Amino acid sequence: MSATTEHVIDVTDDTFEQVVIEGSKARPVVVDMWASWCAPCRTLGPILEKVAAERAGAFTLAKLDIDANAVGNALLQAVKSQGIPTVVAFRDGQPVSMFIGAYPEEEVNKFVDELVPSEAELEAEEAQVVEEAGDLDGAEAGYREALEKEPGNHDASIGLARILLARGEDEAALALAEPLLPDPEAEHIVAQVRVRGWGQLTPSDPLEQAKVTAAQGRPQEALDAMLSVFDSDPDAARQAMVDVFTALGPEDPVVVAYRPKLAARLF
Repeated sequence: MSATTEHVIDVTDDTFEQVVIEGSKARPVVVDMWASWCAPCRTLGPILEKVAAERAGAFTLAKLDIDANAVGNALLQAVKSQGIPTVVAFRDGQPVSMFIGAYPEEEVNKFVDELVPSEAELEAEEAQVVEEAGDLDGAEAGYREALEKEPGNHDASIGLARILLARGEDEAALALAEPLLPDPEAEHIVAQVRVRGWGQLTPSDPLEQAKVTAAQGRPQEALDAMLSVFDSDPDAARQAMVDVFTALGPEDPVVVAYRPKLAARLF
């Protein structure tokens, strides 16, 4: 039905895995399932190809003839579609959205808009690369530019919050992270601010002293102290330990060692 071009590829049983599953891990792939006898397919196909050309690589259009390839019928069954044209979008190796029927060009563009990264998302990705390279000033500028284009963008908000937190601007970091709760990355930042704030406490009991110890960067010692007071105030001790765990992150060796100890006290 179409000739293979840079952004439009005819896929078969042999190439589906490589083009669609593996390919969608690099950029979105839109699978157009069609057949030569399908009149609506002849209407939709050129629209999809036009949009793919206009987006110039933002996504790959994979054309799949269901009469010639068993994988087409298998995919129709997987997405519970009984008709064609059926269009299924893949990201990271998984189907994420779909539509059935000959959508007009405007609706096809809306479908693609929800699939491909926005300009702000791309800028946030670039800023994170800059951040990981150690250029925090450059990363901050990139995150702020992304947020100007898309206020509240998740990756830009979290990235800028990380930088502000490292600089000691806790309130500004909270302002970016708190609206994203209960997102795990936002919780990580909020917990770090909370634990850091424990350093301002004037301890009046062992649990508060343990919190101060955590704020001073001695989490293992702090967690041992929290466990020692667990029987006298289990709710407060448990919450304090969870705050330390969240601030450190799930893969931190201290968290890995102490989470089972907390679980043993709870159960």
